[in-house]
Amino acid sequence: MMGKLSLPDTLPNALSQFVLRGKTALVTGSYRGLGLVMARALAEVGARVILNGRNSEGVARAVDTLVKEGFDAHGVAFDVTVEEEVERGIAQIEQRIGGIDILVNNAGIQRRVPLIETPLGTWEEVLRTNLTGPFLTTRIVGKRMIERKHGKIVHVCSLASFVGRKGIGPYTAAKGGLKLLTQAMCAEWAEYNIQVNGIAPGFFLTDLTRPLRENPEFNAYVEHRTPSRRWGHPSELTGVLLLLVSPAGDFINGQVIVVDGGILAVM
Repeated sequence: MMGKLSLPDTLPNALSQFVLRGKTALVTGSYRGLGLVMARALAEVGARVILNGRNSEGVARAVDTLVKEGFDAHGVAFDVTVEEEVERGIAQIEQRIGGIDILVNNAGIQRRVPLIETPLGTWEEVLRTNLTGPFLTTRIVGKRMIERKHGKIVHVCSLASFVGRKGIGPYTAAKGGLKLLTQAMCAEWAEYNIQVNGIAPGFFLTDLTRPLRENPEFNAYVEHRTPSRRWGHPSELTGVLLLLVSPAGDFINGQVIVVDGGILAVM
């Protein structure tokens, strides 16, 4: 496991653009999986990171892990789908730690069921977590960013932001909406020096995709369909993330960057 990087006081100009010293980053849904990997990557380049999730014990354990690795890490547990909890959580961060410079909306769920069999409750649960949650969190954080006239926001989108697939209709609707929400926020907030972008992972090795990997037929499909002939490793998302949240990405706005081993590039 990689520990804290030793960042010299001076770096070549190109590299210095990726250092996040003095920046505070909130990553939702980050006490495990992709969220924790992304939070650790931000910490490795100097950011103060705030971990989040609904499970307060899980958040505390993840914070303890990062702190023991030498990182400046904190935790605030709240449910991104509940407006009052989001407001309290953001206020707590502002009071205890300071303003949020970077927001990564990673919290999400998946429910695999054919559309014709999807109960309304399941539809609403998926859309509320994957689309309304990012809206609620970003609206509150974005207001502070507008006042300070700077900020970086990254939504974790999906290949389902671009194309459909059987059995994940609610997820596709939510992630498609998240792509357009990214563009809408860019349209309204770019003039305040706020960059709003998205990352669309392909098939990555995560807890969310474990049922798919354990299905021999689907696993074979992914390895055949992906030009790289493999699943992605979570660490392979961090380069794009660091570009989007650092000064190196100051003129990138309203984009959703696909990291998929080439799936959407081929027929």
